[in-house]
Parts: sequence; C-alpha cells; structure tokens
Amino acid sequence: MSAWKLGEVTVDRLGFGAMRITANPDRSVAHAVLRRAVELGVNHIDTAAFYGSGKRFANDLIRAALAPYPDELVIATKVGPGTDPERGFYNATTAAELREQVETNLRQLDVDCLDVVNLRIPGAGSVTERFEWLVALRDEGLIKQLGVSNVRIEQLREALAIAPVVCVQNSYAIDRRGSEDEIIRYCAERGIAYVPFGSIADGTESAAVEAIAAAHDATPQQVRIAWTLHRSPNILAIPGTGSVRHLEENVAAGALSLSADELATLN
Repeated sequence: MSAWKLGEVTVDRLGFGAMRITANPDRSVAHAVLRRAVELGVNHIDTAAFYGSGKRFANDLIRAALAPYPDELVIATKVGPGTDPERGFYNATTAAELREQVETNLRQLDVDCLDVVNLRIPGAGSVTERFEWLVALRDEGLIKQLGVSNVRIEQLREALAIAPVVCVQNSYAIDRRGSEDEIIRYCAERGIAYVPFGSIADGTESAAVEAIAAAHDATPQQVRIAWTLHRSPNILAIPGTGSVRHLEENVAAGALSLSADELATLN
C-alpha cells in the first residue's frame, strides 16, 4: 500500500472512517473493528465528536479501543457541525462554539492536542472568519494541523491564504464526481491530501462495477476503493464499516490493481 504526506506526517493511503462504528449497540464489536484496523496497518482514522448518538460516540469508542495510541497513528477529526442536547444538530457560527467543539474532541479522545482538525463548511460563502478561529486554536497548541471539508475550490484558496491546509475532505465517488477532479489536481500540485468520503455505494451497483468485481473475484466495494486510490496519488481513502470482515475486505482493496481498460470503463 502506498503512502502520502498528511502535512508533517506520512500515512498509508487507505485509512478508516469511524462514522459507522456507532451503529452496533455492542461496543465490543466496534472495539474489535478498530483494533483490527490498527493490526492491519491502518494509521489514519477519520472521526468527529458528532459521529454517534446517545451513549455511543465514535470518539469514545476509539479512546476505549486504542488508547494509549500508537505513535504512528494519526486521528483526524472535524468541527463545524455539532450536537447539543437542547438544539440538536447545529453548525458552529461563533468562535466560542468552535472552541467548544475542539475541546469536546480533545476530551472524548483523551488527548492534549488534536492531530488534524477539518473545518466543515455547510455551503457557499466565505471561510475566512471560521478558519481564522481554528488557526487561533492551533496557535494555542490545541491543534497540530488544519484541513477543510465540503469546500469549493475558491474556499480552499481562501483558507490557504490564511494558513497551511494539509487535507481537503469532500464527497467523491465513481458516480458522484462533479467538479472534484479539478480540486484533486489543485491539491496534488500543492502536496495537499484529498480525502474523499462516500466512495462506497449503499444500494444498487452499476453493471460496470459488478462486472469488474467479478473479473477480480472482488466485491463492488473493493472495486470502488481501488478506483478511488487509482485516481491520484494524493488521495487518502477512508472507507468505514462496523464489521471486521468488511474492514478486512476494504484493506485488501488497497492491493487491487485495475487495468487501463478497466479504469477507462469506470471513468
């Protein structure tokens, strides 16, 4: 499996997205998935304080399963969206709200400093004020590196004018690309990691993906992961699952090689 720089650290290009580990009420299943991921060499986990509900939150599961954390493990989290007992789901609009979200991540993960924090942008508009608030928290020593999520290219440029951006996390898949290829190229030229979410389909699969999966004795999900990694060397895939078996299949997809003809068909 190849690697890419996530700012100041190098990670394997196939990581793990933690959103789905909260679905099973049996916490031991989530613990087993997380520990197996690390055993298989995953050293980049994507999470957020708002992943989960009730008494099952992804960060708590990560802490319980993996702390004290391996030195090589990078845990990236995100802020912007949050949950509140009174308001429910909300998007942070003040510096105080962003600080509270950062501090919640610190507390849940039981760390003094967050490896990477992505600012998720809810839509169009300027990112300057919110990104500057995160830069201030970075300067306080609460965050090591910054990224952005759900951004357009002009918003990425705006953030880069303020401080280094180590990753961009946007929605991207074989059948959902939009203008993302332009952002991927822009990031690759600047050494910025592109971290797509939503690359694995939930539901009916295309005939092309099914056929290529059958030719490789693989699953459609494995083909989608392999295609994602083939798109550009700066892409860090973060497929998520709540199953050890599916985790092992996802990690194995890092070794799946697609031919030029197969890639052309998928493209």
